[in-house]
Amino acid sequence: MDAKTVHVIGAGPAGLTAAERLAQAGVCVVVHEAMPSPARKFLMAGRGGLNLTHSEPEAAFVGRYGEAAPRVAGWLARFSPTHLVGWAEGLGQATFTGSSGRVFPKAMKASPLLRAWLARLSELGVEVRTRSRWVGRRNGGWVFATPEGERVERPEAVVLALGGASWPRLGSDGSWTDDLAAAGVAIAPLRPSNMGFDVAWSPVFAERFAGQPLKNVALRQGGRTVRGEAMISAYGLEGGAIYALSADLREAIVRDGAAELVVDLRPDLDEAALAARLARPRGKDSVSNWLRKAGGLSPAAVGLLREIPGEIPTGAEKLARRIKAVRLKLTGAQGLARAISSAGGVRLDQVDDRLMLKALPGVFVAGEMLDWEAPTGGYLLQACFASGVVAGEGAKAWLAER
Repeated sequence: MDAKTVHVIGAGPAGLTAAERLAQAGVCVVVHEAMPSPARKFLMAGRGGLNLTHSEPEAAFVGRYGEAAPRVAGWLARFSPTHLVGWAEGLGQATFTGSSGRVFPKAMKASPLLRAWLARLSELGVEVRTRSRWVGRRNGGWVFATPEGERVERPEAVVLALGGASWPRLGSDGSWTDDLAAAGVAIAPLRPSNMGFDVAWSPVFAERFAGQPLKNVALRQGGRTVRGEAMISAYGLEGGAIYALSADLREAIVRDGAAELVVDLRPDLDEAALAARLARPRGKDSVSNWLRKAGGLSPAAVGLLREIPGEIPTGAEKLARRIKAVRLKLTGAQGLARAISSAGGVRLDQVDDRLMLKALPGVFVAGEMLDWEAPTGGYLLQACFASGVVAGEGAKAWLAER
């Protein structure tokens, strides 16, 4: 085997990015993908509009990665949102920035980008083997289960990009943890991230409002407030604003058994201004119509007010106070199978700055296998791409030292 061969395990954004960087440097690259086709989770994520990255200032962007921000900042310095946009446009996929600051390809889908990307990788000589599942290591070799039977490979270096454990039906099932743990790699438990949370709705509310949004609300948990949209589901709440708080809410539930979420249904008005509107005569309007007209509340928001124990206050000040602070008890979190992403994985102190495992020289890790998390909005994909660049270039540098 060519001494300059690297095998990349996992054909998602992180793995394919690492493969591209290595192939551009003249390295022979083989990519293994357990599923019948590459990047299935990437394609699924793009069904509603592929959110590649975000245009917000660097300091705010880096802050989205929480405790992992200092390490992720190094990845972003190597492959920033500007680099990602340039890369996509280099594949013939023009991009645009939406009113929210999120960046999308104009095609609004992942499939055209992926097709162009795979074509480029093919031109670079990258071999992609689908239905090739890594099942462990034996006598210094990497063992793969394939339709033709077991296959053992002995590459000079390996990039692991197997994903976390969310959406396991698309290929990321976290089964890699046992092998790495046995090799002495410390792994933080895999946990759901960017997921929905359970609320004990009344049957009437759940049946009537499941699937309806709470638009332009502010959600507060602890000392953090996030503005955006939440979606009512039969089990509770989900959506972008919820996902932005998911790490804090998850930890509160683990610690206390439940979490309190405060919903401001009219964050654009202060309490006094809202009370002044609600002090106007109601006339012949029903309470629901009056709240819609005077309070500017949607039917779903009015329904949420009715979910709180006790009658809806009639006094303008008390009612304004309730609209500005609807308190909900979140009793649980949706699991990994329903989560958009996962937290946990290979601890960041287990890899060097090139993302090489300290316990396994020549083995690099990228993407959601690493212990970081971020909200939706482009931050997840950006860090996956950027870590793939760092791992690919790290493997290239390591080969040059051999």
